[in-house]
Amino acid sequence: MTDAIAQTRCWVKEVVIGLNLCPFARAPFEAESIRYQLCNAVEDDAVYAALIRELADFAQLPPQEAETGLFIVPQGLRDFDHYLDVLEDAQAALEASGLEDMLQLASFHPDYCFEGMETDDPANYTNRSPHPMFHLIRQDGLAAALAGWPDPESIPRRNVALLREMGLDGIRKLLDKCVKL
Repeated sequence: MTDAIAQTRCWVKEVVIGLNLCPFARAPFEAESIRYQLCNAVEDDAVYAALIRELADFAQLPPQEAETGLFIVPQGLRDFDHYLDVLEDAQAALEASGLEDMLQLASFHPDYCFEGMETDDPANYTNRSPHPMFHLIRQDGLAAALAGWPDPESIPRRNVALLREMGLDGIRKLLDKCVKL
């Protein structure tokens, strides 16, 4: 297992599950049905092409094998704006392919910053990860998880409040545990 995958697995376990940022992440993590795909491309176009291939491959896998996926780009897309460009293009390709009813993309990046927020706002860490990555989510699985959750709209508000309460030092200390693997 490469360092980037080990760091990502640690981040999922310690941050996403440990802080309960996504209450739906524990089941696929424990079932080992998260597909971790590493993309060593550096150039934006090469990352995009590999991501499109991964979307097609992922869609063909049975959910019990790959309920959800993380497409990790440890060497490319370091610039957050370039990352967002590739995300936008991939989202358009997903829609053009007709797969948007089956899959959805979520975004994570080490420099993630929500529009209108300061870069040092702890709330940005709801979408900050050790490496640029794209989260491939099966629509059916997400719908089932949301149907069983009493108030899914409260999840982002709870996460923002928790991370702001932890503060940057607390969050970075937790992340350092995974990045130094």
